[in-house]
Amino acid sequence: MSEVITEYRNENTKDIDILSTVEMVRKMNEEDRLVALAVEEETEHIAQAIDMIAKQFLKGGRLFYFGAGTSGRLGILDASECPPTFSVEPTMVQGIIAGGDTAFRTAVEGAEDNFDAGYEDAKVLSANDVAVVISASGNPKYLLGVLKRADDINCKTVAITCNSKGKIAEEAGLVICAEVGPEVIAGSSRLKAGTAQKMILNMLSSGSMIKIGKTYENFMIDLKATNEKLKDRAIRIVAQIAEVSHSEALSALLKCNWEIKTAIVSINMKLDVEQARLELKKHGGVLRKLLHIYEVSR
Repeated sequence: MSEVITEYRNENTKDIDILSTVEMVRKMNEEDRLVALAVEEETEHIAQAIDMIAKQFLKGGRLFYFGAGTSGRLGILDASECPPTFSVEPTMVQGIIAGGDTAFRTAVEGAEDNFDAGYEDAKVLSANDVAVVISASGNPKYLLGVLKRADDINCKTVAITCNSKGKIAEEAGLVICAEVGPEVIAGSSRLKAGTAQKMILNMLSSGSMIKIGKTYENFMIDLKATNEKLKDRAIRIVAQIAEVSHSEALSALLKCNWEIKTAIVSINMKLDVEQARLELKKHGGVLRKLLHIYEVSR
């Protein structure tokens, strides 16, 4: 088997074990600068993936991340942040790791080499979903099993990889390949490759949520105010968008169980809570659309 790009030795860091700690950190930072540039090269493909995911969300579809090792853990991390950030059901974005939940904390030997396990895990997919497979090397048989199952049911697929010659790049419908080059420590793809994957996942989940109206401007208007910090943020968001005092924003939020969009609509359109919820529902929960229509009709 030929050596893959993620296993190459980095000539820039060959002496990293004898450098001073400060120089070691500088070397790592130099390499990390390359990550954003590699991700930028994939802007068009990332945008295509966002549009695809948003379209499937509007059909009632879900987003699934599949990965092994670091890649699987990054997928689970991104998925777990969606419910508190955007008030979506935990089923809407899900992360699945080769080897099952145990593999999130402890390496499960051979899990990434199991084609049949990938095919079996992917049986959660439906034709309306999007399956995103994540791998720095792009070669785990587990992910090939996922892609085979997705293809069998006509489910849309995206591959996130750092190796254009990887097998998942051949099988996925859309490929996002951030070629970050050799790692600081040869083969340790949790470093630059992991950072690139995290950046891309951030864009996929956040971008698709923005496209379906989960933000207003750059405000997080669908967050769940589950602690004091988030309640304070909710008050500030309502106060700024509705252009009212903090006390008025708090009063509105208390009346509608801390639903930011409902509070804003009730203030701006002078509606009670149930009427505000109904108006939002009529407009698919998209606050900007509703407020624009209201402003135009005044």
